[in-house]
Amino acid sequence: KTIQVVDIACAYWSIDTLNCDGIAGPHGRCAAVATAIKKVYPDSNVYVHAGDGCSYVIGLSETCYAAQRNVPITMIVVNNGIFGMTGGQMSWTTMPNQVTATSVHGRDTALTGMPIKVPEMIAGNFQTAYVARGTVTDAKHIRELKGYIRNALEAQIAGEGYSLVEIVSPCPTNWHMTALEAIDQMEKEILPYYTLGEFCKRGGKQE
Repeated sequence: KTIQVVDIACAYWSIDTLNCDGIAGPHGRCAAVATAIKKVYPDSNVYVHAGDGCSYVIGLSETCYAAQRNVPITMIVVNNGIFGMTGGQMSWTTMPNQVTATSVHGRDTALTGMPIKVPEMIAGNFQTAYVARGTVTDAKHIRELKGYIRNALEAQIAGEGYSLVEIVSPCPTNWHMTALEAIDQMEKEILPYYTLGEFCKRGGKQE
């Protein structure tokens, strides 16, 4: 009864790791594909596994439309601050002064604006079932994140509406760091900006 929609990027490989049906949507269109599947198979559990480039840049309109309509799907979005699969280009989630393949001198927010905070935007503007942000920096935060994902999926199963869980994650390869250096970067610079926690709890409570 579970169908996953993955992006044609890093998240694509999860389609080979889980014992459920899955489909790769066009880049940036995962929320639209998941919406269509949920309409055709309303009793199925439909979730998206995609990155910030797919869900927040190329597919931001699809992500917001699904949230605005409170479509009962679950989106799990990995925010690593870049376009990972295509070589580490700047994303709307890239931190100020962060060096990427397309911001070789560091992101200039005077030209590109500040990093986007989609969970806060969705929780603050749309009536949704559940919205949260977690991370994978250590065992404590991974346990919390697993709880957020469970809440998001249970909200869908209960027919409560749209749910989103953002996972703030490192990408040591495209950040050109060791894994430990990437975790240190997250703890010092990224997580102070991307607040962790639940922004819309089940039952409609906004945080």
